[in-house]
Amino acid sequence: MYGSSIAGMEIDYRNKLVLAPMVRVGTLPLRMLAAEYGADITYGEEIIDHKLLKCERRFNDVLGTVDVVEKATESVVFRTCPEERSRVVFQMGTSDAVRALRAAHIVCMDVAAVDINMGCPKAFSISGGMGAALLSKPELIQDILTTLKRNLDVPVTCKIRLLQSPQETVELARRIEKTGVSALAVHGRKVADRPRDPARWNEIADVVAAVSIPVIANGDVFEYEDFERIRVATGASSVMAARGALWNASMFSPKGKSPWEDVKIEYLKKSILWDNDMKSTKYTLKEMIAHYSCLELPEGKAINKSDTLADLARLYAEDKYYDHVNKNRGRSR
Repeated sequence: MYGSSIAGMEIDYRNKLVLAPMVRVGTLPLRMLAAEYGADITYGEEIIDHKLLKCERRFNDVLGTVDVVEKATESVVFRTCPEERSRVVFQMGTSDAVRALRAAHIVCMDVAAVDINMGCPKAFSISGGMGAALLSKPELIQDILTTLKRNLDVPVTCKIRLLQSPQETVELARRIEKTGVSALAVHGRKVADRPRDPARWNEIADVVAAVSIPVIANGDVFEYEDFERIRVATGASSVMAARGALWNASMFSPKGKSPWEDVKIEYLKKSILWDNDMKSTKYTLKEMIAHYSCLELPEGKAINKSDTLADLARLYAEDKYYDHVNKNRGRSR
Protein backbone atom coordinates (compact mmCIF):
# COMPACT_ATOMS: atom_id res chain seq x y z
CA MET A 1 0.00 0.00 0.00
CA TYR A 2 1.23 3.49 -0.89
CA GLY A 3 0.89 4.94 2.58
CA SER A 4 2.85 5.68 5.70
CA SER A 5 1.70 5.38 9.29
CA ILE A 6 1.82 8.39 11.57
CA ALA A 7 0.33 8.45 15.05
CA GLY A 8 -2.08 5.71 14.05
CA MET A 9 -3.07 7.55 10.85
CA GLU A 10 -2.25 6.66 7.30
CA ILE A 11 -0.89 9.05 4.67
CA ASP A 12 -1.91 7.76 1.30
CA TYR A 13 0.06 9.38 -1.52
CA ARG A 14 -2.27 8.18 -4.27
CA ASN A 15 -4.62 10.55 -6.11
CA LYS A 16 -3.80 13.53 -3.94
CA LEU A 17 -3.85 17.26 -4.74
CA VAL A 18 -0.82 18.87 -3.11
CA LEU A 19 0.13 22.44 -2.22
CA ALA A 20 3.81 22.90 -3.12
CA PRO A 21 6.41 24.34 -0.74
CA MET A 22 6.84 28.06 -1.44
CA VAL A 23 9.22 30.37 0.42
CA ARG A 24 7.51 33.29 2.27
CA VAL A 25 4.13 32.01 1.05
CA GLY A 26 3.49 28.54 2.49
CA THR A 27 2.65 29.65 6.02
CA LEU A 28 -0.38 28.48 7.99
CA PRO A 29 -3.03 30.78 6.40
CA LEU A 30 -2.36 29.68 2.82
CA ARG A 31 -2.07 26.03 3.85
CA MET A 32 -5.42 26.17 5.65
CA LEU A 33 -7.03 28.06 2.76
CA ALA A 34 -5.75 25.56 0.18
CA ALA A 35 -7.04 22.67 2.31
CA GLU A 36 -10.42 24.35 2.59
CA TYR A 37 -10.64 24.44 -1.19
CA GLY A 38 -9.58 20.81 -1.60
CA ALA A 39 -5.81 20.36 -1.16
CA ASP A 40 -5.15 16.97 0.47
CA ILE A 41 -1.51 17.55 1.44
CA THR A 42 0.00 20.96 2.19
CA TYR A 43 3.74 21.66 2.31
CA GLY A 44 5.15 24.47 4.40
CA GLU A 45 7.85 26.80 3.15
CA GLU A 46 11.42 25.49 3.19
CA ILE A 47 13.15 26.13 6.51
CA ILE A 48 16.90 25.70 6.87
CA ASP A 49 18.16 23.25 9.50
CA HIS A 50 20.62 25.81 10.94
CA LYS A 51 17.69 28.15 11.62
CA LEU A 52 15.61 25.38 13.17
CA LEU A 53 18.37 24.47 15.60
CA LYS A 54 18.19 27.99 17.06
CA CYS A 55 14.51 27.44 17.85
CA GLU A 56 12.34 25.84 20.48
CA ARG A 57 8.85 24.34 20.24
CA ARG A 58 6.13 26.16 22.18
CA PHE A 59 2.38 25.75 22.51
CA ASN A 60 0.58 29.02 21.86
CA ASP A 61 -2.40 29.08 24.24
CA VAL A 62 -3.87 32.19 22.66
CA LEU A 63 -3.97 30.85 19.11
CA GLY A 64 -4.15 27.15 19.89
CA THR A 65 -1.11 26.60 17.69
CA VAL A 66 2.28 24.95 18.00
CA ASP A 67 4.96 27.55 17.29
CA VAL A 68 8.61 26.93 16.51
CA VAL A 69 10.21 30.11 17.83
CA GLU A 70 13.73 31.45 17.34
CA LYS A 71 15.03 31.90 20.87
CA ALA A 72 17.23 34.94 20.23
CA THR A 73 14.63 37.01 18.35
CA GLU A 74 11.31 35.50 19.53
CA SER A 75 10.24 35.36 15.89
CA VAL A 76 7.96 32.51 14.78
CA VAL A 77 9.81 30.38 12.25
CA PHE A 78 7.05 27.78 11.79
CA ARG A 79 3.44 27.73 13.01
CA THR A 80 1.03 24.84 12.75
CA CYS A 81 -2.23 23.72 14.35
CA PRO A 82 -3.90 20.41 15.24
CA GLU A 83 -6.40 20.79 12.37
CA GLU A 84 -3.65 20.30 9.79
CA ARG A 85 -1.65 17.68 11.67
CA SER A 86 -2.61 14.86 9.29
CA ARG A 87 -1.68 16.71 6.08
CA VAL A 88 1.06 19.29 6.72
CA VAL A 89 4.53 18.46 5.41
CA PHE A 90 7.54 20.20 6.93
CA GLN A 91 10.12 20.94 4.25
CA MET A 92 13.71 21.33 5.34
CA GLY A 93 16.83 22.65 3.68
CA THR A 94 19.95 20.74 4.73
CA SER A 95 23.33 19.48 3.61
CA ASP A 96 24.16 17.26 6.58
CA ALA A 97 22.43 14.11 7.81
CA VAL A 98 23.12 14.50 11.55
CA ARG A 99 22.11 18.17 11.56
CA ALA A 100 18.96 17.35 9.58
CA LEU A 101 17.97 14.72 12.14
CA ARG A 102 18.52 17.06 15.08
CA ALA A 103 16.39 19.69 13.37
CA ALA A 104 13.65 17.24 12.37
CA HIS A 105 13.23 16.11 15.97
CA ILE A 106 12.01 19.63 16.85
CA VAL A 107 9.02 19.44 14.50
CA CYS A 108 8.33 15.77 13.78
CA MET A 109 5.66 15.27 16.45
CA ASP A 110 3.49 18.05 14.97
CA VAL A 111 3.60 17.28 11.24
CA ALA A 112 2.45 14.52 8.89
CA ALA A 113 5.82 14.12 7.13
CA VAL A 114 9.29 15.62 6.76
CA ASP A 115 10.50 16.50 3.25
CA ILE A 116 14.02 17.38 2.13
CA ASN A 117 14.38 20.13 -0.45
CA MET A 118 16.64 18.98 -3.29
CA GLY A 119 15.38 21.31 -5.98
CA CYS A 120 15.73 24.94 -4.87
CA PRO A 121 17.98 26.75 -7.38
CA LYS A 122 18.31 29.96 -5.34
CA ALA A 123 21.81 31.14 -4.44
CA PHE A 124 21.24 31.08 -0.66
CA SER A 125 20.34 27.42 -0.86
CA ILE A 126 22.99 26.25 -3.31
CA SER A 127 25.81 28.20 -1.62
CA GLY A 128 25.14 26.24 1.58
CA GLY A 129 25.25 22.93 -0.29
CA MET A 130 21.48 22.57 0.07
CA GLY A 131 18.57 22.45 -2.38
CA ALA A 132 19.58 21.76 -5.97
CA ALA A 133 23.25 21.48 -4.91
CA LEU A 134 22.36 18.04 -3.50
CA LEU A 135 21.39 16.74 -6.96
CA SER A 136 25.06 16.25 -7.80
CA LYS A 137 25.80 14.47 -4.50
CA PRO A 138 23.90 11.17 -4.55
CA GLU A 139 25.91 9.72 -1.65
CA LEU A 140 24.98 12.67 0.56
CA ILE A 141 21.34 12.39 -0.50
CA GLN A 142 21.42 8.73 0.46
CA ASP A 143 23.01 9.52 3.82
CA ILE A 144 20.46 12.24 4.70
CA LEU A 145 17.38 10.26 3.67
CA THR A 146 18.55 6.98 5.22
CA THR A 147 19.41 8.70 8.51
CA LEU A 148 16.01 10.39 8.72
CA LYS A 149 14.15 7.26 7.65
CA ARG A 150 15.83 5.12 10.31
CA ASN A 151 15.33 7.56 13.16
CA LEU A 152 11.97 9.29 12.60
CA ASP A 153 8.52 7.89 13.18
CA VAL A 154 6.95 10.10 10.49
CA PRO A 155 7.23 9.56 6.73
CA VAL A 156 10.28 11.00 4.97
CA THR A 157 10.07 12.31 1.40
CA CYS A 158 12.07 14.57 -0.89
CA LYS A 159 11.53 16.92 -3.81
CA ILE A 160 13.95 17.03 -6.75
CA ARG A 161 14.36 18.74 -10.12
CA LEU A 162 15.26 17.15 -13.42
CA LEU A 163 18.94 16.48 -14.03
CA GLN A 164 20.79 17.13 -17.30
CA SER A 165 19.52 13.96 -18.95
CA PRO A 166 16.43 11.79 -18.37
CA GLN A 167 18.74 8.85 -17.65
CA GLU A 168 20.49 10.74 -14.83
CA THR A 169 17.16 11.73 -13.29
CA VAL A 170 15.92 8.14 -13.41
CA GLU A 171 19.17 6.86 -11.88
CA LEU A 172 18.89 9.33 -9.00
CA ALA A 173 15.21 8.51 -8.47
CA ARG A 174 16.02 4.81 -8.21
CA ARG A 175 18.75 5.56 -5.70
CA ILE A 176 16.33 7.69 -3.65
CA GLU A 177 13.73 4.92 -3.74
CA LYS A 178 16.23 2.50 -2.14
CA THR A 179 16.48 4.74 0.95
CA GLY A 180 12.88 3.81 1.81
CA VAL A 181 11.25 7.22 1.34
CA SER A 182 7.46 7.23 1.22
CA ALA A 183 7.16 9.39 -1.92
CA LEU A 184 9.18 11.47 -4.35
CA ALA A 185 8.11 14.84 -5.75
CA VAL A 186 9.57 15.76 -9.15
CA HIS A 187 9.55 19.31 -10.54
CA GLY A 188 9.64 18.97 -14.30
CA ARG A 189 12.31 21.62 -14.84
CA LYS A 190 16.09 21.66 -14.64
CA VAL A 191 18.04 23.99 -12.38
CA ALA A 192 18.83 26.40 -15.24
CA ASP A 193 15.20 26.56 -16.45
CA ARG A 194 13.08 29.60 -15.74
CA PRO A 195 9.43 29.45 -14.60
CA ARG A 196 8.34 30.55 -18.10
CA ASP A 197 10.06 27.53 -19.66
CA PRO A 198 7.58 24.67 -20.19
CA ALA A 199 7.75 21.87 -17.64
CA ARG A 200 8.93 18.58 -19.13
CA TRP A 201 6.08 16.26 -18.20
CA ASN A 202 7.56 13.50 -20.38
CA GLU A 203 10.68 13.35 -18.19
CA ILE A 204 8.52 13.07 -15.07
CA ALA A 205 6.83 10.12 -16.81
CA ASP A 206 10.27 8.48 -17.20
CA VAL A 207 10.72 8.62 -13.41
CA VAL A 208 7.23 7.25 -12.75
CA ALA A 209 7.96 4.29 -15.03
CA ALA A 210 11.27 3.57 -13.30
CA VAL A 211 10.21 3.47 -9.64
CA SER A 212 7.46 1.83 -7.62
CA ILE A 213 7.06 4.47 -4.89
CA PRO A 214 4.46 7.23 -5.42
CA VAL A 215 5.69 10.12 -7.55
CA ILE A 216 4.20 13.60 -7.07
CA ALA A 217 4.33 15.53 -10.36
CA ASN A 218 4.97 19.28 -10.26
CA GLY A 219 5.16 21.91 -13.01
CA ASP A 220 2.67 24.03 -15.01
CA VAL A 221 -0.40 23.17 -12.96
CA PHE A 222 -2.61 26.27 -12.96
CA GLU A 223 -6.20 25.05 -13.30
CA TYR A 224 -8.16 22.24 -11.67
CA GLU A 225 -8.22 20.45 -15.03
CA ASP A 226 -4.41 20.47 -15.10
CA PHE A 227 -4.34 18.03 -12.18
CA GLU A 228 -5.85 15.32 -14.36
CA ARG A 229 -3.90 16.37 -17.47
CA ILE A 230 -0.49 15.97 -15.82
CA ARG A 231 -1.59 12.80 -14.04
CA VAL A 232 -2.59 11.22 -17.36
CA ALA A 233 0.52 12.51 -19.15
CA THR A 234 2.97 11.28 -16.50
CA GLY A 235 1.23 8.42 -14.71
CA ALA A 236 2.10 10.14 -11.43
CA SER A 237 0.34 9.10 -8.23
CA SER A 238 -0.38 12.68 -7.16
CA VAL A 239 0.00 16.24 -8.41
CA MET A 240 1.51 19.35 -6.82
CA ALA A 241 0.64 22.99 -7.61
CA ALA A 242 2.78 26.01 -6.75
CA ARG A 243 2.24 29.38 -8.50
CA GLY A 244 -1.30 28.53 -9.56
CA ALA A 245 -2.23 27.93 -5.91
CA LEU A 246 -0.44 31.08 -4.76
CA TRP A 247 -2.40 33.21 -7.24
CA ASN A 248 -5.74 31.58 -6.49
CA ALA A 249 -5.97 28.78 -3.91
CA SER A 250 -9.47 27.90 -5.11
CA MET A 251 -7.83 26.10 -8.05
CA PHE A 252 -8.00 23.02 -5.80
CA SER A 253 -11.79 23.06 -5.92
CA PRO A 254 -13.60 20.76 -8.39
CA LYS A 255 -16.36 23.40 -8.50
CA GLY A 256 -14.04 25.77 -10.35
CA LYS A 257 -12.15 28.87 -9.30
CA SER A 258 -13.69 31.55 -7.12
CA PRO A 259 -13.01 35.19 -8.11
CA TRP A 260 -9.46 36.02 -7.07
CA GLU A 261 -10.61 39.11 -5.16
CA ASP A 262 -12.74 36.87 -2.92
CA VAL A 263 -9.88 34.42 -2.37
CA LYS A 264 -7.58 37.35 -1.54
CA ILE A 265 -9.95 38.48 1.25
CA GLU A 266 -10.25 34.91 2.56
CA TYR A 267 -6.45 34.74 2.69
CA LEU A 268 -6.27 38.05 4.59
CA LYS A 269 -8.87 36.85 7.11
CA LYS A 270 -6.93 33.66 7.72
CA SER A 271 -3.76 35.72 8.17
CA ILE A 272 -5.59 37.74 10.83
CA LEU A 273 -7.03 34.62 12.46
CA TRP A 274 -3.64 32.91 12.74
CA ASP A 275 -1.68 36.13 13.42
CA ASN A 276 0.52 35.51 10.40
CA ASP A 277 3.89 37.19 9.89
CA MET A 278 3.26 40.60 8.34
CA LYS A 279 6.04 40.31 5.75
CA SER A 280 4.67 36.96 4.59
CA THR A 281 1.11 38.31 4.39
CA LYS A 282 2.13 41.39 2.41
CA TYR A 283 4.32 39.37 0.05
CA THR A 284 1.54 36.86 -0.67
CA LEU A 285 -1.09 39.55 -1.27
CA LYS A 286 1.29 41.41 -3.58
CA GLU A 287 1.99 38.24 -5.57
CA MET A 288 -1.76 37.76 -6.10
CA ILE A 289 -2.25 41.38 -7.15
CA ALA A 290 0.80 41.41 -9.45
CA HIS A 291 -0.59 38.39 -11.31
CA TYR A 292 -4.16 39.59 -11.76
CA SER A 293 -3.81 43.37 -11.60
CA CYS A 294 -0.97 45.85 -11.02
CA LEU A 295 1.00 46.80 -7.94
CA GLU A 296 1.29 50.41 -9.14
CA LEU A 297 -2.43 50.98 -8.61
CA PRO A 298 -3.61 52.46 -5.27
CA GLU A 299 -4.26 49.01 -3.77
CA GLY A 300 -0.66 47.88 -4.23
CA LYS A 301 0.74 51.16 -2.91
CA ALA A 302 -1.52 50.95 0.15
CA ILE A 303 -0.26 47.44 0.93
CA ASN A 304 3.32 48.68 0.77
CA LYS A 305 2.49 51.40 3.30
CA SER A 306 0.75 48.98 5.67
CA ASP A 307 2.77 48.06 8.76
CA THR A 308 0.36 45.79 10.64
CA LEU A 309 -2.44 43.30 10.04
CA ALA A 310 -4.77 45.98 11.48
CA ASP A 311 -3.68 48.30 8.65
CA LEU A 312 -4.50 45.62 6.07
CA ALA A 313 -7.85 44.95 7.76
CA ARG A 314 -8.74 48.64 7.45
CA LEU A 315 -7.59 48.74 3.83
CA TYR A 316 -9.96 45.90 2.90
CA ALA A 317 -12.81 47.00 5.21
CA GLU A 318 -12.28 43.95 7.42
CA ASP A 319 -11.69 45.94 10.61
CA LYS A 320 -14.84 44.49 12.24
CA TYR A 321 -13.53 40.98 11.59
CA TYR A 322 -10.11 41.99 12.95
CA ASP A 323 -11.68 43.41 16.13
CA HIS A 324 -13.93 40.37 16.56
CA VAL A 325 -11.00 37.93 16.24
CA ASN A 326 -8.82 39.84 18.67
CA LYS A 327 -11.64 40.33 21.17
CA ASN A 328 -12.46 36.61 21.25
CA ARG A 329 -8.93 35.27 20.84
CA GLY A 330 -8.08 32.59 23.36
CA ARG A 331 -11.51 32.51 24.99
CA SER A 332 -12.37 29.04 23.71
CA ARG A 333 -8.90 27.63 24.29
